[in-house]
Amino acid sequence: MQKTWNLRKYDNDLVKRIQDTYDVSEIMAKLMIARNIEFDEINNFLKGSLDDLKDPYDLKDMEKLVDRIDRAIKNNEKICIYGDYDVDGITSITIMYQFLTKLGAHVMYYLPDRLIEGYGINNNALDEIKDKGVTLVITVDCGITAISEVEHAKEIGLDICITDHHECAETIPDAVAIVNPKRRDSNYNFRLLAGVGVAFKTITAISMKYNLPKEEYLRFIDIVAIGTISDIVPLIGENRIISKYGLKAMAQTENIGLKALIKLVNAKEMDSMMVSFGMAPRINACGRMGNASAAVKLLLEKNEAKAEQMALGLDELNQERKNVETIIYEDALNMIKEKGLESKNSIVLYNSSWHNGVIGIVASRLVNMYYKPVILLTKEHGTIRGSGRCPIGFSIYDALTECKESVIQFGGHELAAGLSLEEEKIEEFIIAFEIASSKRSESLSEQIIEVDAEVQRKDLNGQLIKDIRMMKPYGQSNQVPVFLYKGLKVNAIRTIKDEKHLKLVLKDDKSLIDAIGFSMGQRRDEIRIGDRVDVVGTIELNSYNTPKTIQILLQDFKKSVE
Repeated sequence: MQKTWNLRKYDNDLVKRIQDTYDVSEIMAKLMIARNIEFDEINNFLKGSLDDLKDPYDLKDMEKLVDRIDRAIKNNEKICIYGDYDVDGITSITIMYQFLTKLGAHVMYYLPDRLIEGYGINNNALDEIKDKGVTLVITVDCGITAISEVEHAKEIGLDICITDHHECAETIPDAVAIVNPKRRDSNYNFRLLAGVGVAFKTITAISMKYNLPKEEYLRFIDIVAIGTISDIVPLIGENRIISKYGLKAMAQTENIGLKALIKLVNAKEMDSMMVSFGMAPRINACGRMGNASAAVKLLLEKNEAKAEQMALGLDELNQERKNVETIIYEDALNMIKEKGLESKNSIVLYNSSWHNGVIGIVASRLVNMYYKPVILLTKEHGTIRGSGRCPIGFSIYDALTECKESVIQFGGHELAAGLSLEEEKIEEFIIAFEIASSKRSESLSEQIIEVDAEVQRKDLNGQLIKDIRMMKPYGQSNQVPVFLYKGLKVNAIRTIKDEKHLKLVLKDDKSLIDAIGFSMGQRRDEIRIGDRVDVVGTIELNSYNTPKTIQILLQDFKKSVE
């Protein structure tokens, strides 16, 4: 797939104005503009503190929610926290359960089994919860679409309060309270909180009602950051503040289970990459492979030795997930080759034995390889279920909308979706999805790399590294900056790690610059020593060298145009 480099253009007057007003470098000013940070919000982006978090009572229904929880605590009612089985849901349950328990509330929690119950509230679970003496259910990271389930709860004598962050339809459930920043009638001016962010706002509001010190809710900021970063919400506004200070708090965390997880991950730095690629897969693994309660139990554990054993258990589940993922991935590659799907506009594959908790991850890997929409289907309890992913620029949700006659149901958003269909309609669906994909094929004709700025040797200094670090934590809507560097002479070429990765030494005048291209080993023969190349990539300080040196992490390269 041909990659196009899009070097951003800037209004020089605006760049200079930002430099002068906020005393930042030219590159930092450009990064602010590239991330669509409004001029008046730049100081908050760079220096925002926990004191800048918004008043939780600005969220619609927050007062109703707090009053109902207060009444439940005073009347010694049994409360159930009902969550989702991903990291966002698990961390939401953890902070709500711990906080309410410390207040003296009678609390239990419930996590649906991904493989048996699926996502969200279900009536059987509500019946089971009611039989345990619960009178109040508080959802976290789910519930906003549960109209019929809330009606069922009312019929059996359960009050339900919903805290969620997913998109709201025109009609929402008739719950006691619904706290969701995406409510259409909400005036809350930050809509992008994760589910755990809404849960955090809830315990903040309760603390304010009870006149508790800030420490009573801020001690959970590390757990809130894990859920926020893992849910891939935009790391701007309140999410940026939560993530930034949550990552700092992890270094001194008092949560025994989190300490065990940090020790297991063994990351060299507490950053969003450590959460996304170290913690999140392990926490998610138990939900993908079975019941997610193991992760909640870890984060609630008080005994250090037990916590370390539980963390190892999550690690083993994650390894099992990886093994299953590898098998499915290799199966899929063989099927793509056998069916000649490389030339199609879409890839849809079915295997009744594939694990439903893992096919979404494999679909993402295939999208990265083939740069086209991918849907993997498997059989579960007699129904065909699927998980789809697609590249940026293609809306898999819109494509599935055109195929709705071939499916039982589907849901999701632009880049990811889930669906179910009848087995006899698989071929019909494959044809329909290919037609829908062909209409959108032009949007995938090229892979675009957004480049923030062009740099030269004089720019590779301590100030640039300082600027890059000041932009942390990185995540959705605040990606690691990508730079263009032109006219570098290739001084050395080699492959490393079984020829998987490409290692270059590049020369600019008398200066040598290291560059590494992960999974680019197959491109070794595209260039020769002495060639001039242009490169795009991220820039970091290589801490393995002594003294430390700046290196480029390649995203792409091409021969320079003379």
